[in-house]
Amino acid sequence: MNSEIKKRIFTSIFLISLLLLMYFYSFVLVVGLIIIAMITWVEFFALISKIFTVENISNKIIRFTFKSISLIYLSLLVYSILAIESKYPEFRIFVIYSILVSIASDIGGLIVGKTFKGKKLTKISPKKTISGSIGSFIFSLILMVLFLNYFNNFQLLQLSIITIIISLTSQFGDLFISLLKRKANVKDTSDILPGHGGFLDRIDGIIFAIPMGLLLFVFINI
Repeated sequence: MNSEIKKRIFTSIFLISLLLLMYFYSFVLVVGLIIIAMITWVEFFALISKIFTVENISNKIIRFTFKSISLIYLSLLVYSILAIESKYPEFRIFVIYSILVSIASDIGGLIVGKTFKGKKLTKISPKKTISGSIGSFIFSLILMVLFLNYFNNFQLLQLSIITIIISLTSQFGDLFISLLKRKANVKDTSDILPGHGGFLDRIDGIIFAIPMGLLLFVFINI
C-alpha cells in the first residue's frame, strides 16, 4: 500500500468520524458546519483569484461579485441546515438523503466510469465519462430503494425523479468546480485533506445537492 492510498484512507476515516459526530452532537454540527463553510469559501475565492489575476476594474468587480455571492450562498446553506436541525426536524431526512445521494453519485461515477470507461462526458473534466454519469444515477437509485420506508408520503415515481434531479445537480456542481480548477490550472482546491485535496473538492456536489433536494421535497410535499 503506497503512502498516497494510506493518506486517503486515514483522511476518509477522519471525515466519516466527523460526519457521525455532527449527526449525533448538535455542538459539533454547529462548529463543524461553520468551519467547513469558512474553509470552503476561502478555497473557492482562491480559485477565482487565480482565474482573474489581472488587476483591472472589470476583474476586481468579478472577483468581488463571486466573493459576495459565494459567501451569501454558503451562509444561507449553513443557516438552513441549522434551522432545520433546531426548528424543523421533520425536514432533517431530506438533508441527509440529499447528502447521501450526492455521495452515491460520486461513488457510482468513479466505480462505473473506471470499470467501463468509454466516451468522455465533457472536455471540462477528461476523467469523467458518460458511463460514469450513468453509474451515478444507478447508484443513487439503488440508495433510494433503501430509503423507501422513510418517504411514505411520496410515490415511487416522485421519489425517483427527485433522486435523479439531486444526482444530476450534484454532477453539475462537480463539473462547475472542475471547470474553475481547470481555468485556475490547479488539481485541487487546497491540500488541507491529505490525499483528497480541499474541502471544496469533497463537497462540491453536496453544496448544490442539498438546496435542490430541499426545494424538491418541500415543493412536492406541499
